[in-house]
Formats: sequence, C-alpha cells, structure tokens
Amino acid sequence: MNSDARPPAPLAQTPRTEPRGRDGNSLESAIGLQVREFRTRLGMTVVELARQADLSPGMLSKIENGQTSPSLSTLQSLSRALNTPVTSFFRKFEEQRDATFVKAGQGLNIDRRGTKAGHHYALLGHSIGKHIAVEPYLITLTEMTDISSTFQHAGFEFLYLIEGEVVYRHGQKIYEMGPGDSLFFDAEAPHGPEELRKLPIRMLSVMVHAREVD
Repeated sequence: MNSDARPPAPLAQTPRTEPRGRDGNSLESAIGLQVREFRTRLGMTVVELARQADLSPGMLSKIENGQTSPSLSTLQSLSRALNTPVTSFFRKFEEQRDATFVKAGQGLNIDRRGTKAGHHYALLGHSIGKHIAVEPYLITLTEMTDISSTFQHAGFEFLYLIEGEVVYRHGQKIYEMGPGDSLFFDAEAPHGPEELRKLPIRMLSVMVHAREVD
C-alpha cells in the first residue's frame, strides 16, 4: 500500500510506560542488574569483581540485588573494574516500553495519497525507534473503484488478508489472496491490488522502514 501520507497524528490512546528494573522503577535495581550483566559477561565471580573494585563480596551482592544505593565513588570503582563507563550502569533505568491499545473501530483514520472512495485506512499504532519506524494499518475496501498497483515506498510491508478476496501485484508477480493468506515484500517494487474479487476486503498491513536521522 502507498506510504506517501502526512505524518500520522498521535493516537488517542496513551502509551503505557513500564520502567525497567527488578522492582519496576527502582534505580538501585536497574544499576544492580547492569552490574551483574557486565560481570557475568566477563566471566567474573562476585569475589573476583569485589576484589578488583575494592569492595566486600557482601556489599557487591547487595548492589547486584538492588538492596543498597551505591555511592558515586563505588560506581567509579566498579566502572574501572568492569572497563565500562559509569553512565552504562544507568542505561536501562526507566527505559521506555510502550504499548498502544486501540478498541475495535477506533483506529486513527488516515488520508493517504491516492485514497479513493470506499478505501479506508485506520492506523493502529505508530512506533518510531532510533533507526526503525513501524506503522500497522487496518485497510478496508468496500467499493469496486479504480485501483492501482503502482504504489512504491521505502522499506518492507506485510499483508494479512482477513476478509474478502483480492489479486495483489508485487513487481511482475500476482498473488490470489483469500482469508488467512499473507504476503511479505520489498515495498520499493511497484505493488498494490490488481483486482478486487470479493468485497468487502479487510487486511492488516504492517509497514516497516528505516527512519531518516536528522
């Protein structure tokens, strides 16, 4: 499907943020998990790391289990012993994990370039990571209007047909799709519905593309 559209507005649903850490949002737990991860990655025991960081094994155990708040000087000693920056201990604290819940029929309506009467696009979520953007759509086709199989955009697309029948073109190949059929393809090749065989047609489209870094 065509990806040329104005930037999607935020969905009405509010993403849920779940801070990292053994106790949900505990800074001590997040630091402890990172210290343990770095230690085990280096194949060091608690005793070995404690000795190199000039700590007692008991204190290091408390740090790794989130039972105490280490001082800055202690973190500096651990960073030298583990050969990692002090800031790396905070990397996963309150790292955001979003979830967007959309009730049936409440996806954000999107007007895409070339959208015709009877073609409805509902955006179900929108996630832009540091390098990758993901856009899931519920596409509904209800009228036998003129169609186009010349859409092109960057990235990849996954289609899953929920209802109806459609002949879908990708490049020089055509695919006869019925309920339960799926198609995953490089979206830079011309693609789109070639023939609408049975209406209404409902399909899930997930577009994934590299994010342009400013």
